[in-house]
Amino acid sequence: MSESTHVIQPRIAWAGLSDAVLLSQCEVDTYRASGPGGQKKNKTSSAVRLRHPPSGMIAIAEESRSQHANKAKALVRLRQAFYLRWRSECRAEAKPTLGDSGGRIDLRIKNPRFWPAVGVALDVLTACEGRVSTAAERLGTTTANLVDFLQTDPKVWQEANRIRSVFGLKGLKIGD
Repeated sequence: MSESTHVIQPRIAWAGLSDAVLLSQCEVDTYRASGPGGQKKNKTSSAVRLRHPPSGMIAIAEESRSQHANKAKALVRLRQAFYLRWRSECRAEAKPTLGDSGGRIDLRIKNPRFWPAVGVALDVLTACEGRVSTAAERLGTTTANLVDFLQTDPKVWQEANRIRSVFGLKGLKIGD
C-alpha cells in the first residue's frame, strides 16, 4: 500500500494507543504456522498476522503455540515498525535529546524508551541526509555512541543503512 492511499498520522499517535484500541484498528488473520510443534503441529491456528490499514503496516508472530501470546508479540512488532518505518519531520532548530545529561545514549531494547528513541534517532539521521556525525552532533552525543546505539538491534541498523542509501551514502559496517 502506498503512503498516499491511507491516512497519515504522527507515528506517536499509533504507537501510543492501548493494545485494545490498536488491535481494533487492525485486521487480524490467524493461520496454522509451519515449523516445529510436536503432537499439536498443524492442529491449531495460533499464528497471527496483524494488518494496520491506516499505516499500511503488517506484523506477524508465529513462534508460540498460544494465539494470545502471538497476538501480543505481533502488537509489539507493529509498534516497533511504526518507529522504524515512519519518519517525523525534524525542524532545524530542534535539538532532541536521547541520552543522559552527559550526552550518552545508553538505552537497551527492554527499556520502554528504546523504540521512541530509535524513532527520534532515525528522524534526525534522515534530516541530516544520512550523515551520522552530523546527526550525532545534533543529538548531543558522539558519533561512536550513536553508531553503537544504532547497532543495538539489527532492524534499526538495517533502517539506518537504508536511510544512508537514499542519500547516496555507503552503508555503515558493524564496528564503524
